[in-house]
Amino acid sequence: MTAGRWVTALAGVLLVAALAWALFVVLPDWYSSDSQSAASPAPVTTSSRASTPKIKATLFFVAENGASLMETEREIPFGEGVLEQGRHILEAQFATPAAPLVSPIPAGTTLRAFFVGNQGRAYVDLGSEVVTANPGGSLNERLTVAAIVESLTANLPAIIEVQILVGGHEVDTLAGHVDLRRAWTRHALLPAVPLPGASFPEPPKPARN
Repeated sequence: MTAGRWVTALAGVLLVAALAWALFVVLPDWYSSDSQSAASPAPVTTSSRASTPKIKATLFFVAENGASLMETEREIPFGEGVLEQGRHILEAQFATPAAPLVSPIPAGTTLRAFFVGNQGRAYVDLGSEVVTANPGGSLNERLTVAAIVESLTANLPAIIEVQILVGGHEVDTLAGHVDLRRAWTRHALLPAVPLPGASFPEPPKPARN
């Protein structure tokens, strides 16, 4: 066999070997990976967070007579401990209720801070909206303070009395009527809520040490 024919024959053998390698090695791998990607789409990551646990709390809204508060049961988020649960209660109390309920809290009132001191006294620090958005009048002011006090003391036995602050400071009143230099206990304001136009005496102030 001449050199030319030998080279031609060798080239033919190499071409056949290359085609066989592509047919039996490369193509099966390519088809296999392509079919796997089509049959197995990328997994979708989903969140499996459990829903936030709820508890029932008693909130206070203006009664139909406009001169007192009515109790309404609502579901609110569960909180760990008095501080967290107290915040949830206040946030629910401050939220605008669905009609026909009317909130005794001035619109836009914000909760700046909430903490509990010694002997069960809670402090509720409100934004200035509770003053600037207050409609005025002794009745409206009393209902505002009473709703805050009642919502905490009715739902949290650890809280005995509540004092309201504004902007991080003690204030005399919200609108000139209810003494906020002191803390208020449960029901202390409710029995004295008058009919519109009536007057009422302030409860006696505790002696200061």
